[in-house]
Amino acid sequence: MTALRNVSAIVGKEWRHYFGSPIAWVALFVWTMLFGIFFYFSFSFFLEQSMRIAQQGMEYGGGMKISLNEYLIRPLFHNMAVVALFLAPMLTMRLFAEEKRQGTIELLATSPITDWQVVLGKFLASSALYALMILASLVNVAGIWLYASSKPEWKPVVTGGLGLFLLGACFLAMGTFVSTLTRNQIVAGILSFCLFLGMWTLGWADDPTAGPVMKAVAYLGVTTHLEDLVKGVIDLKDVVFYLSVITFGLFLAHQSVESQRWRA
Repeated sequence: MTALRNVSAIVGKEWRHYFGSPIAWVALFVWTMLFGIFFYFSFSFFLEQSMRIAQQGMEYGGGMKISLNEYLIRPLFHNMAVVALFLAPMLTMRLFAEEKRQGTIELLATSPITDWQVVLGKFLASSALYALMILASLVNVAGIWLYASSKPEWKPVVTGGLGLFLLGACFLAMGTFVSTLTRNQIVAGILSFCLFLGMWTLGWADDPTAGPVMKAVAYLGVTTHLEDLVKGVIDLKDVVFYLSVITFGLFLAHQSVESQRWRA
């Protein structure tokens, strides 16, 4: 119970810093604004396609209905994954860098809190804020069930949101590690973005005709494991991959904090 209280104290401290500064408000505003813009254009495209297919059906005596999940929800989650690539550094760049700059990292090092509790608390605080961003933006999607005559499948929305969260959590875990390496927030943000971009581009090697080496490289890409989730399919290997990357990032952050404690 003491460990849980310590972690929750770190989470509360980080949330007060997030919402006591422009970081949380800017992140929430940018995320929800871009989600709304992407939703509007995706929905407009869906309506245009529906009307075109309906007109063709009237002319040729038949037609088909297009899927809301395929034409609206799936592209929406893919677009927001790109946004997460850019916003995740904003959520992690100050976690340890600011503590070092202000000199408060020594207080944490001498307090009765373990390094693991500090790392987990800071990671969970950024992950909770990221989860709040996803939930706030899904209000647009919830409106579809109120007004659409043909309701979309709910499973791809849930699994797509889960996939979007897991992908972002991978970025946040690795960003937490990068933040332990410097006392400058801007440097931490730039290094984090470069690392996230490298993790992203590994998925570009995904090609059915590729050899075993390139397939192994593609498997390490964070976007490779998102595709099935946004389709409504939960594959254990995808979930295990994301959880493994998160664990690896937190392990690196813990090792970095511990090594700095010993050097001090």
